[in-house]
Amino acid sequence: MAATDVFDEREALDAYSRPVTAVAEQLAPSVANLRVTRRTRRGAVPAGGGSAVVLTPDGFMLTNSHVVAGAGSGGRASFVDGRELRFSVIGTDPFSDLAVLRTDEPGLTPAELGDAERLRVGQLVVAIGNPHGFAGSVTAGVVSALGRSLPARSGRNVRIIDNVIQTDAALNPGNSGGALVNGRGEVVGVNTAVAGVGLGLAVPINTATRRIVGSLMTEGRVRRAYIGIAGGPRPLPPRARERHDMRTAVEVVSVMEGTPADSAGLRPEDMIVSIGGSPTASVDELQRLMVAELIGKPVAVEVVRDGRTLSLQLTPAEMR
Repeated sequence: MAATDVFDEREALDAYSRPVTAVAEQLAPSVANLRVTRRTRRGAVPAGGGSAVVLTPDGFMLTNSHVVAGAGSGGRASFVDGRELRFSVIGTDPFSDLAVLRTDEPGLTPAELGDAERLRVGQLVVAIGNPHGFAGSVTAGVVSALGRSLPARSGRNVRIIDNVIQTDAALNPGNSGGALVNGRGEVVGVNTAVAGVGLGLAVPINTATRRIVGSLMTEGRVRRAYIGIAGGPRPLPPRARERHDMRTAVEVVSVMEGTPADSAGLRPEDMIVSIGGSPTASVDELQRLMVAELIGKPVAVEVVRDGRTLSLQLTPAEMR
């Protein structure tokens, strides 16, 4: 092998390593190792661990909801400078798998939040967290796919987390709640799950999740509307497809008794084509319409029933 080939190989390695090491050094003070406890009749007992990302200098941190799930959760957050601080849970949102915590001391180093909407498949990303309790662990990889979906459950209710980021940066137990960072050192996702060998998922940081984080910081919860159906996608009949200029709609599979959908007269096999004038070609689109502003507000729901288009009045309630 020629000397020039060795030199070029080292240069290429350095070109890859430089942004990874820079991001690791920049974000290390902003990612905490969580030791979660839960209050019981016997006192506080260990309930697992994970990671968290510092949001503000006065102690707000972001993690996964499943990391701190359960009544009476709290614990300690450890940082690379040796500090170990108590934290409390300010608010959780199982439907986005996000939670906001707060430590009992200020003076933290906040991470800079980015925008996952700008990510591209193949882009370099770095995962920083505390897998298996090893603090400050760093793995690097690329964005493998965008727009993935991840089901999230709270009680009997199930929602889909949209636009989840898939990466091949190695994730392990304890990485949950840690930072997925782009090459500029901006947090573009919160690592949330291991999808398989070499595949990890992260909740994106975007306009929608920023609103969720804001609600958790100020109100401790996220308000969402619901109508009370189980549904799935179904192709529209040809005439309805022409009239509504859409190929699919949400078919009502079942209607829960005593819910807004029940009161409005929705029936199984109805196909919902719009709510409040906005099309509902998929369950995801219907879910995105279930915002807090619709709670208690009558809206028109267009459905196709037995080949005819009907307009019903429905008043969404608050999801509990």
